[in-house]
Amino acid sequence: MHLVDANVLIEAKNRYYAFDIAPGFWAWLEQGHRTGKLISIDAVRDELVQGDDELAEWARGRRDFFLPIDQLTVQRFRPLSDWARHQNYRQSALNEFSSDRADFLLIAHAIGHGDTVITNEQPSPQAQKRVKIPDACAAMGVATADIFTVLRKTGAALHLGDSVEREPHAEQRELTIPGLD
Repeated sequence: MHLVDANVLIEAKNRYYAFDIAPGFWAWLEQGHRTGKLISIDAVRDELVQGDDELAEWARGRRDFFLPIDQLTVQRFRPLSDWARHQNYRQSALNEFSSDRADFLLIAHAIGHGDTVITNEQPSPQAQKRVKIPDACAAMGVATADIFTVLRKTGAALHLGDSVEREPHAEQRELTIPGLD
C-alpha cells in the first residue's frame, strides 16, 4: 500500500497537476484507491479541508480515501517518539514533530502497516530544526518514494485532451496501476 502525504496533493494542486490542467492525475489517485493501492490518513484530510479551494472540496468528497488511526498505528507512537528524541534535533523540532499530527501519524501508520510513504519532502539527515518524513521513515525501516517515481513505476500516462492523438486503449493505460505494490 502507498500512503500519500499532504504535500503531494498540495503541490500537485498548486503547481503541476492542477484540477483544470491534469484531471488524469486525480483520476489516477482515485483508481489507485479503488484498487486498494493508494490511501492517506484522516490527519492529512484534516489539513486539506481547512482550505477553501478545489483540493479541500476533493478531500471532503473522498472520505474513504483517508483512514482513521488504528491500534497498529498507535502501537508505533512510542518507538517513533523514542527515535526522534535520541537524534540531534532541537527541542523545538521535537515539539513540532509530535504536534504535527499529519507527519507523525503518517509515519506511525506506515510503520504499523508496512506502507510506502509517498512524499515530495527531501531527506536531510543532518537537520536539527525539523524532523523530515524521509529521515524518520528511513530510521524506522519504512520505504518512501516521490510522486513522480510512483507515477513512472505504475506506468501512468497523463494525456492531453482530444487535441493529441492517442494510442489505442490509452485511456485504460493512463488509469491502470500495474506494479503498484
